[in-house]
Amino acid sequence: MKALVAMSGGVDSSVAAALMLEQGHDVVGVTLKQWEGPGGAMPTAGCCTVGDAEDARRVAAQLGVPYYVLDYVDDFRTAVVDRFGADYLAGRTPNPCIECNRRVRFSALLDRTGELGCDVLVTGHHARVRRDRDGYHLLTAVDPGKDQSYVLHMLGQDELAQIRLPIGEMTKAEVRRRAAALDLRTAAKPDSQDLCFVGHGDYRDFLREHFPESAAPGEIIDTGGDVVGHHEGTAGFTVGQRKGLRVALGEPRYVIDVQPASRRVVIGTKADTLASGCDVGEVTFVSGQPPTDASIEVKTRYRSRPVPARLERDSAGWIARFLEPQPGVAPGQAAVFYRGAEVLGGGTITASLRDELVGGLGAGR
Repeated sequence: MKALVAMSGGVDSSVAAALMLEQGHDVVGVTLKQWEGPGGAMPTAGCCTVGDAEDARRVAAQLGVPYYVLDYVDDFRTAVVDRFGADYLAGRTPNPCIECNRRVRFSALLDRTGELGCDVLVTGHHARVRRDRDGYHLLTAVDPGKDQSYVLHMLGQDELAQIRLPIGEMTKAEVRRRAAALDLRTAAKPDSQDLCFVGHGDYRDFLREHFPESAAPGEIIDTGGDVVGHHEGTAGFTVGQRKGLRVALGEPRYVIDVQPASRRVVIGTKADTLASGCDVGEVTFVSGQPPTDASIEVKTRYRSRPVPARLERDSAGWIARFLEPQPGVAPGQAAVFYRGAEVLGGGTITASLRDELVGGLGAGR
């Protein structure tokens, strides 16, 4: 079997390539160029940098496999970066890594898998794929602290049939030990936590530079509509945020709504952030069909824990209703549906259902 390995320049994808070779497969390594700095070069800070590409190239050379860099800058700018800015300008809090996976990375890599004569696509994600008589299943990783199944929830049967995720069967410590035993240059390389198009800076600075309307000043109001402070742009706020409000009211306050049209940010108490559920758009299911049992667990942020919920559908779309109210449910983030270790599917949060708990905010449903 011939495998196309997406090599990010990190330890996980490096070991994924080595594992496929150990199993006797032919391997081709590729890196997607998705963002560029001045002069068209790959960025020097963040993830997916020129340094990462060089690390991937050197690992591929050490393993003796061909390696290519594929240019997807235009696709990425349109599908991910432009949407990132538009979401913040609309008061949403996007997850660009999910949008990259949904709209660019996997479609590009799977297209190139066939074009390069490969049978499967291999990535270094911490998640697992299983197959039984009911089809393909996406599962959480062996290492719960590194699980990345949340950002892969959009993958369906056609994609999973062509994808291998060998790192999901290992803990991060095991991955690093294997890399060290192979003397790979990425063995001790830290995991990147930066957005590739932002680098080591603050995403707010990126928005001010590329989407200057996000820096329009406005008012911070309480739930009664009283002005309690001012801000330098609604893009600096997300639902559930507590730090950085620069408002002193004697007790902690949290962002409960962002209203770009009026340039207002609404803050309230921790109780005001609670939502009974959320509307979810762009929903897809791994199996291709919604679950017959509506009892699920749902994650509303990458690092949040799954909470019990019921999945419902009405004329407007899908609703996840939490069994207990949850704080900080932010439109623009993903709601991912689980049942135990299995990912059922997910979509984008379009509204939090707060008005059922707190009236008069003019936000949510």
